[in-house]
Amino acid sequence: MATLATVKHAPDITYADDLQVGDRYPLDTYTVTESEVIDYATAWDPQSFHIDKEIAEAGAYGGLIASGIHTLAIYQRLAVSGVFGGWSVIAGKSLTDVRFLRPVRPDDTLTGSIVIEAIDFDERGRALVTTRAELVNQRGERVMTLVVEAFVRVQP
Repeated sequence: MATLATVKHAPDITYADDLQVGDRYPLDTYTVTESEVIDYATAWDPQSFHIDKEIAEAGAYGGLIASGIHTLAIYQRLAVSGVFGGWSVIAGKSLTDVRFLRPVRPDDTLTGSIVIEAIDFDERGRALVTTRAELVNQRGERVMTLVVEAFVRVQP
């Protein structure tokens, strides 16, 4: 079993001691398609306002909306591909204060940012890094906010 001292890392990896409270990381963009909304919800959240266009149009939202869990999955993809994938992450600890602020609709283009709120080092060669994140649509309207805690290695 590998110890912290023997774990191999890419040369451009970011460690906890490279991070600073207040650092802001922009996320890339992602456009949600109608078929993706329906396919995701059919598999994971099969409520009528996510999967049936006619029912959704007659309902409270006036059309199809993405599942909140789908929105969270889009955030995770953007966060890993743009930020966390470059950090020496050990594991996530928690997702808290997840708020779905407005519906995500087919053809919405999402982007956002992640801000470091706290870095708490421990004696095990790691730090608990707390981030606050948001996703916004193409109109700059916030669609989701959340807080993520993850353990990140310190430099070997």
